[in-house]
Amino acid sequence: MNILVFDIETIPDTLSGSRLYELAGLSDDDIAKAMFAKQVQKTGGSDFLPLHLHKIVAISAVLRTGDAFKVWSLGTADSPESDLIARFYAGIDRYSPTLVSWNGGGFDLPVLHYRSLLNNVVAKRYWDNGDDNREFKFNNYLSRYHWRHVDLMDVLAGFNLRAAAPLNQIAVMLGFPGKLGMSGATVWSTYQAGDIEAIRQYCETDVLNTYLIYLKWELIRGNFTDNLYAQECEKVRTLLQSSSQPHFDKFLAAWNEASSA
Repeated sequence: MNILVFDIETIPDTLSGSRLYELAGLSDDDIAKAMFAKQVQKTGGSDFLPLHLHKIVAISAVLRTGDAFKVWSLGTADSPESDLIARFYAGIDRYSPTLVSWNGGGFDLPVLHYRSLLNNVVAKRYWDNGDDNREFKFNNYLSRYHWRHVDLMDVLAGFNLRAAAPLNQIAVMLGFPGKLGMSGATVWSTYQAGDIEAIRQYCETDVLNTYLIYLKWELIRGNFTDNLYAQECEKVRTLLQSSSQPHFDKFLAAWNEASSA
């Protein structure tokens, strides 16, 4: 079975904000400030923008297929949004994987839908609900209770929003590193500072945390033995140990520290 764990990072879509709120002539920074202010006014406190006003700047993934295990961010730091989205759906076309996410049903996938619509990105396999492949009629990416997309936050909460938990807290609770010095709340300021690579690296650690939780979930539902679970975790450690990337070194060090506590 092919497993694709994914996560996206977003910034305000200032172009759409300018169009919708008639803010032409303002800088991106001022447009974003106005968008946040309007959202606070609307909600009475939260500045979290509506999903259709998020622009994707990073998509990271874990791919587990055959004997291979890979963690990376799609495209490059300079890739346009349309390219990132096209690469994501191309992976689905190629591997027909089980998608795994944390709050992917509530955030990542709806954002991808809106941005695909805006960027004219075709994703035939993803949108298939049985018209082209009968197997997808009863198990597809779009139906909430099917298993081609496993939203771990949703599943572990029993599909009860009041029981949903943050990725960071569950990861740390299970002895995994969790978030290391960055969060979704700082993505916009990091983007403004021009450090897209830091955003991509942060996104990669998020998919690593999600994948490790996924392995635990496979263990508790009886699909992994203790030995197989340990082997799958070791694959992750091996990749991190062989990498020369500082954010992977930091992730491994935090994992080792948490495991020995």
